Amino acid sequence: MSIGKPMRGAVVDEVDFDRWAVVLCKPDAVARGLTSRILEMVSSAGFTVTDRMDVIAKPWQAHVAYRDMLADTGRRDMPDLSACIDAAYAGQPVTLALAHGEPGIHARLRQFIGHTDPARAAAGTIRGDLGADSFAVARAENRLVRNLVHTSDDPAGARREYGTWYGPGRGLRVTDFDRCSVVLCKPDAVERGLADAVLDRIAADGATIANRINVTVQPWQAHVHYWDLLVDADHFPDRDIPACLDDAYAGKQVTLALAYGEPGIHGRLRQLIGHFDPTRAAAGTIRGDLGNDSLEAALEQKRLVHNLVHTSDDADAARRDFGTWYGARRRVLLTAQSADVPLQTTRTYR
Repeated sequence: MSIGKPMRGAVVDEVDFDRWAVVLCKPDAVARGLTSRILEMVSSAGFTVTDRMDVIAKPWQAHVAYRDMLADTGRRDMPDLSACIDAAYAGQPVTLALAHGEPGIHARLRQFIGHTDPARAAAGTIRGDLGADSFAVARAENRLVRNLVHTSDDPAGARREYGTWYGPGRGLRVTDFDRCSVVLCKPDAVERGLADAVLDRIAADGATIANRINVTVQPWQAHVHYWDLLVDADHFPDRDIPACLDDAYAGKQVTLALAYGEPGIHGRLRQLIGHFDPTRAAAGTIRGDLGNDSLEAALEQKRLVHNLVHTSDDADAARRDFGTWYGARRRVLLTAQSADVPLQTTRTYR
């Protein structure tokens, strides 16, 4: 039996690319520090954004991404297009994410990011609101226009771009909670603008961070998460634990992400975040380096201690934390991944 080439573009199976698009925040967006804002805008427009990943672009990835332009024999506006692409992308950081929505997502996203020329993009679009370049200037300087972001044109484009940037089978998803922890950046971390710093520290320690979302906490989520405090409320006779939880969490913003690694990740992350009392957390831990509260102050004020971050205690807790914060409707994030596919350490979205 002869073995032929695989079907062109068949980079991943069993993914409905009618509902998935790749979002590429280009080097100019990264250089201007706009990636989180762009992805927040996409999310606020009603799309679910997951699997954020930072990549140093390789020349071949940019060549494949711009293959239609490179193969267009009728182009005369940029005679050395390949050199311009290499100058813009090769060795430069880009940020990737996946956007999920209803069929037709690609056209809606393309409309939302705006005209290719930022100078012609309408107000309310990403390029219209955040763009700082124009075709006229780019042509005069013989370079690509800096227009911040690309999204897939159609399902076939999404499939191809997924393979280009993420690679075959690189959906950062597992069902094995021995290798997965839920990271909760608490309201005090969000209010202090430290969610990125917390997740970056976890990624720098060797975990893969993906599926970042922002959540406005419903009271039941705080109650389920802190069920042990509620059950053992008699240990805190001076405090109304349900009221403390509602005051600390209900209606507040938290940032969630999934951290992937080898078995034992839960213990390593708990060690990394440090003692629950920031004043007792060692230097080099997240709470020790970034914390600004103490158990003593919390007890005096009859509130919960502000200690920035929670990670799952063990595999069972990770499963429960996922259900609490991500919910059953996001179980697609837990599609099985082959253990043979290496994970890449990433910075997170949002």
